[in-house]
Amino acid sequence: QVQLVESGGGLAQAGGSLRLSCAASRSILSINPMGWYRQAPGKQRELVAEVSSLGSNYADSVKGRFTISRDNARNTLYLQMNSLKPEDTAVYYCQAIIAYHTYWGQGTQVTVSS
Repeated sequence: QVQLVESGGGLAQAGGSLRLSCAASRSILSINPMGWYRQAPGKQRELVAEVSSLGSNYADSVKGRFTISRDNARNTLYLQMNSLKPEDTAVYYCQAIIAYHTYWGQGTQVTVSS
């Protein structure tokens, strides 16, 4: 099991940046994959970025703008978001898969104004 707590969301202007953090309650060294998802009002939750032992992958809509990284020593997953767009507005969730079980954080709101 693991508890995940996201932070770093907030209000940003278009073109701005935010960095999201996901703090895990245990070591993430062996947790693969870990990822960031988002859900906008009225839309389904979608994958934003994912990192595993095989590398990272991104949604086409965020490629070149967002970077996922992990600090195993701090048990923390990050999402650096640059060149933000209004369409990035959503609740962002951290996800971890352990032994075929999926764990989610409570989410952090990101709002991008035009």
